[in-house]
Amino acid sequence: MNDTVDKLVIFLAKRDGIDKLVKTFQYVSKLVHWHAESTHPETAQRFKQWEVASGLSRKAFRSGRFLTGFNALRRNPGSTPTFRFLAVLANAGEMVYFFFDHFLWLSRIGTLDAKLARRMSFISAFGESFGYIFFIISDFIIIKQGLEAERKLVALKEDDSKDVKESIRKIRADRVMRLMAVAANVADLIIGVADIEPNPFCNHPVTLGISGLVSAWAGWYRNWPN
Repeated sequence: MNDTVDKLVIFLAKRDGIDKLVKTFQYVSKLVHWHAESTHPETAQRFKQWEVASGLSRKAFRSGRFLTGFNALRRNPGSTPTFRFLAVLANAGEMVYFFFDHFLWLSRIGTLDAKLARRMSFISAFGESFGYIFFIISDFIIIKQGLEAERKLVALKEDDSKDVKESIRKIRADRVMRLMAVAANVADLIIGVADIEPNPFCNHPVTLGISGLVSAWAGWYRNWPN
């Protein structure tokens, strides 16, 4: 399947695919709003509305997403005690994030009391950031194991064999995917910290905008059909 349109249709049919597209809209509009706010306030306000609408749309798309983490723990918690421990912590944080994100969305659109929004945002962001830390640790451990396995394969005398070359190719491809996941998780961690503990660096529109786009585009890469 080499047709770009076919791949785009498949990508956008996935929940993660449409989420990454709308996330791109959200953070591009944030950067445009910041850039145009002082010189073109009317244009800046339009992009601000686009940013807010995109953020709310993404929350709607994520309805029920907390079940993904639960199912991951139920079906494939990890191959070793260490990975099972990390998986429990990572997925538990993610489940808290997605579950309380429902209430944040409902409070933002006015279905629930708007006063709940700040509290729900904090709980959701805390769960998100907590989970990302352990996803990042897991990925780094697997990357390290992959590098060690690759070195052993390269050291083999029969390293020109087809099987060895294919094994090395798979290890390298997995490493790229995991580095993309780390980049996305670190970027989202910065966004989460901005909600948990506001500070000039994390809450600056440029920091948030670039972090959001790094996360979105890493997700594009990981979810794009081969």
